[in-house]
Amino acid sequence: MGTLHKRMRELREDNDLTQKQIADMLGVAHTTYSQYELDKRPLPIDYLIALCKYYKVSSDYMLGLSDKKHPGK
Repeated sequence: MGTLHKRMRELREDNDLTQKQIADMLGVAHTTYSQYELDKRPLPIDYLIALCKYYKVSSDYMLGLSDKKHPGK
């Protein structure tokens, strides 16, 4: 599992959320979100942005380019 997909799962679990709750927030089917998290379907950039805003983390963190969750900290 790539860094993005691992961090998607970790952030969701750390916030005690289900895949269905995140799928609903993004406006996609639960099965679609599950495929994003399992790296079986590419995550659209607008969903990456939405997840970063939702979890209040940087895209660099989500993509594995940084271990800092929040930019400038």
